[in-house]
Amino acid sequence: MPSYDEEVSGFSWDAARALLDWFPDGKLNIAYEAIDRHLQKGDGDRIALRWLSKNGSRKDFTYRDLSLQSNRFANLLRSLGIEKGDRVYSLLGRVPELYIAALGSLKAGCVFCPMFSAFGPEPIRSRMEIGGANVLITTKRLYKRKVSALRKDLPELKEILIIDDDGSDEGLRDFAALMAAETEDFKTEAMAPEETALLHFTSGTTGKPKGAMHVHEAVVAHHITGRLALDLRSDDIYWCTADPGWITGTSYGIIAPFTNGVTMVIDEAEFDANRWYQILAEEKITVWYTAPTAIRMLMKAGSELAKSHDLSHLRFMASVGEPLNPEAVIWSADTFGIPFHDNWWQTETGGIMIANYASMGVKPGSMGKPLPGISAAIVEKSDNGVREITKPLAIGELALKTGWPSMMRGYLHEEERYQKCFANGWYLSGDLAMRDSDGYFWFVGRNDDVIKSAGHLIGPFEVESALMEHEAAAEVAVIGIADETAGEIVKAFVALKLGHKPTEDLRLDLVGHARKRLGPAVAPKDIAFRENLPKTRSGKIMRRLLKARELGLPEGDISTLESDEQ
Repeated sequence: MPSYDEEVSGFSWDAARALLDWFPDGKLNIAYEAIDRHLQKGDGDRIALRWLSKNGSRKDFTYRDLSLQSNRFANLLRSLGIEKGDRVYSLLGRVPELYIAALGSLKAGCVFCPMFSAFGPEPIRSRMEIGGANVLITTKRLYKRKVSALRKDLPELKEILIIDDDGSDEGLRDFAALMAAETEDFKTEAMAPEETALLHFTSGTTGKPKGAMHVHEAVVAHHITGRLALDLRSDDIYWCTADPGWITGTSYGIIAPFTNGVTMVIDEAEFDANRWYQILAEEKITVWYTAPTAIRMLMKAGSELAKSHDLSHLRFMASVGEPLNPEAVIWSADTFGIPFHDNWWQTETGGIMIANYASMGVKPGSMGKPLPGISAAIVEKSDNGVREITKPLAIGELALKTGWPSMMRGYLHEEERYQKCFANGWYLSGDLAMRDSDGYFWFVGRNDDVIKSAGHLIGPFEVESALMEHEAAAEVAVIGIADETAGEIVKAFVALKLGHKPTEDLRLDLVGHARKRLGPAVAPKDIAFRENLPKTRSGKIMRRLLKARELGLPEGDISTLESDEQ
């Protein structure tokens, strides 16, 4: 890979656009760029998707297989009267039908919205109501448990496709039978770059979820950032552990790997450390993209388990979802011989914005540098909107200069809320960060997470990372608690590794460790042990929920909370 500076100086979005095939008249389609263009280049027989089922069986799909199956699904939609611009939702686990439905919906010019299969009825209802779902593809079990009672409240929902049943009940449709009746020929809709392709929901701290709209031209950013941030090459065997119910699992679990022509591994099962290492070894994974929560769970399982498998094929590992603690970066380098490369982006940005670039040195704990084509800054509010802060290590809001193709084009039905995300040509992320003298960016916390104690601005991530260095700590979350003297004091919640017990001696040892690492002004004044910390289903620790529960405040939107924490 070229050096970071070389790539930045020579980069242009027009050159990135030219890497894709496009249709005449400046139109394109994400699904064509992801799948069908490989057939035109003679690569149709390359394995695109290798599916590993819960029970240990596996099934391969070539790029030609996915092309023909997605054509059938696009024809199925047309046969049901579903037109360009209609909304197709999925409520499925990581099964092949999900990937076929996503690609087929995009080919038909529909808007695709994947939902996480572990959602309860209320988050499903809110997302389908806001988006005006016209079609849902799901399983019989998920329909009965989570959707059946909602159907009367979803007047725009025309069809429900069931992948594992004959669909004879309640007017449901048999997905397999309908697919078998369709032809494998379909003329993909040529879409204007600004036409909506994907709808991804993100939860705010309060209120209903926001529907971020992404357009077909977003594929330009997905494709090039797959190369730049993940170093994807056509001969790679790639594993993104994210579920497509989250934007990572769509942008980098469907679109980016397929546009780059890789073989992508999909695992239906949930996390199990030994199973994951077996997959990495047996499938000869070369590029691995996962989340900090999973990495910390692997750390908890111990390096010995990793070293009992042949992981020599791994050449690049990346992390996303929340900041990756320095300890995890150091552990991965020691355990795998290569470090995890953290990166930063949001549902709103649609693709990776800041990353520890493959040919660039990794600073453990840093999110890295802006990718080529992305301008990032630390800003603060001013009389005229915002102004840039140039002093190294000054804390401010992380902002991005607008203009990259995968930026959301709006929050569905919420234009005012969308416009508040911008000022003076900058997208305001809501994340507080700082930039060092080498140009690396460091996450501090969400705007509403930062703790103001005795005149100090304390980022939770800094305190959490220090506590994570302690041998007993498996997971840590830090919040601010009101204090008459200091304004706020730092309180930490710690989940322990196996073999460690929540004793008073251990609590004092953790406090002493933090004071030694951070100083008394920044270290937590109080530490509480928790068996589990509340996390979203994508693995982010919910500090605001800890704070709400600690202070007896309203919990806000908890639709993305793991079910065992509700």
